[in-house]
Amino acid sequence: MTSETSATRRVLVAKPRGYCAGVDRAVQAVEKALERYGAPIYVRKQIVHNTHVVKTLEERGAIFVEETDEVPEGAIVVFSAHGVAPAVHDEAARRSLKTIDATCPLVTKVHNEAKRFAAGDYDILLIGHEGHEEVEGTAGEAPDSIQLVDGLDGVDRVQVRDPERLVWLSQTTLSVDETNETVTRLRERFPNLIDPPSDDICYATQNRQIAVKEIARESQLVIVVGSTNSSNSKRLVEVARDAGADASYLVDNASFIEDAWLDGVTTVGVTSGASVPEELVEQVLARLAGHGFDDVQEVESVAESVRFALPHELRRDLRAAAH
Repeated sequence: MTSETSATRRVLVAKPRGYCAGVDRAVQAVEKALERYGAPIYVRKQIVHNTHVVKTLEERGAIFVEETDEVPEGAIVVFSAHGVAPAVHDEAARRSLKTIDATCPLVTKVHNEAKRFAAGDYDILLIGHEGHEEVEGTAGEAPDSIQLVDGLDGVDRVQVRDPERLVWLSQTTLSVDETNETVTRLRERFPNLIDPPSDDICYATQNRQIAVKEIARESQLVIVVGSTNSSNSKRLVEVARDAGADASYLVDNASFIEDAWLDGVTTVGVTSGASVPEELVEQVLARLAGHGFDDVQEVESVAESVRFALPHELRRDLRAAAH
């Protein structure tokens, strides 16, 4: 009986999962900066929202700070993938810091949209989570024109000058379905609300949500590897539950998995947030294999091929060093 039970225990691993192009670029930016300039390299905020990645970079000589005023004058500072407000760039310039801007290009796109609509005298409704670094950076581009809408609860509080000159933008790491619900509710209040020129929620966030939906339909339990401050990882947990998984949990690494979660379970789904290195997923699969879940099937929903070049400041200095 035991061998039959263990033979039916399987793991469905979502693909795509883990690192997106923006995270890969940001982490590489810190690694290459350490190689090019030597330690220490300062990083404002967590370069990406993953404790393992941050700890690994700290061991190599990166120093993470909350604000640029903690960076010694004239030192090198990397701005995280989540982006920063113009005031942060100004402060860095005042303190003669050498900056490497690792803002994800998809976040930069939202910043540019915010600037353009603000210049056109539009009110901008930014759908996102209060306090998230990306939201703070985007809002800082046009603080007098942007108001945050944090989910459905925020819709009723919106006040605008002219409902005919109103646009919505969004944080790039939100749940697609929840964002659509918020926009639908906003449009009930403001029928002429304008959509962003192109989708703000990033391709990787959307693809990982599509992939987790596919495995969740067949899984009693979905394990999402990611840190608790990772917005896109937390959304994957919610999407998995909404898509039919009996239970879904966020784990920073394999040691967070509780044996009780596996009681009576025959199919476990596994995925990881966009800032999670693959080695953490492999450790989860090894932990599950130790409980008899050794039939591992990768389920690919969407093919990904996006790559981003390193920040231009870094490319320039790496080229100069090569000659």
